[in-house]
Amino acid sequence: MSDSVETANLFEDATAFLADLSANNSRDWFHANKLRYDSLLKRPAEKLASDMAHWFEDSQGVGVKPKLFRPHRDVRFSKDKTPYHTHLHLMWSLPDGRSWMFGLSPSYATAGAGVMGFEKGQIDHYRAAVGGEAGQELSELLEVGNWRLDEPELKRVPAPYPSTHDRGDLLRRKGLVVWRDNLDKASHNNPQQALQAAFAELTPVLDWLGRALT
Repeated sequence: MSDSVETANLFEDATAFLADLSANNSRDWFHANKLRYDSLLKRPAEKLASDMAHWFEDSQGVGVKPKLFRPHRDVRFSKDKTPYHTHLHLMWSLPDGRSWMFGLSPSYATAGAGVMGFEKGQIDHYRAAVGGEAGQELSELLEVGNWRLDEPELKRVPAPYPSTHDRGDLLRRKGLVVWRDNLDKASHNNPQQALQAAFAELTPVLDWLGRALT
């Protein structure tokens, strides 16, 4: 990728393009503005993904697989037939499924870390860790970090754990991702630096998952 591609204006330029796409979400409009998409969003996002992958290797000693998600929506089973996502999503994945994530839209900019959905064997290890002494460490990390978590996927605490378990909220999850929201202001001048700070903050939860899932 050309070194001339800049990421400094990624937040401002990408959100402006995504706002226009939100107001004109059609294939004809997107095709007419494909050059804008490539120059304002795709190429800067690909460079950010690559730069951050090098940062993970250099600063944390881990090899990650970067991914820029496609803009096209799968509308086969959706009532909403608009063809394009109006957000930018990036992911840096480890071989065991743990990932760092970045999401950007006209209404949010957020960094995340964790596992979107545990594999069959992983979820048993996760629940055993949460239900045991290691679960207290995770609870303390989440309390101190004051990060956002999505709602649990299960309505009830799974057996054999009691419904009154102190960490029932964590046991009812099929995945665990912690989010640092409101990156907007901090990220405009240097998105890479902002993501590095956010990911360093979130990494203790990813490290906990690395121990728990094995």
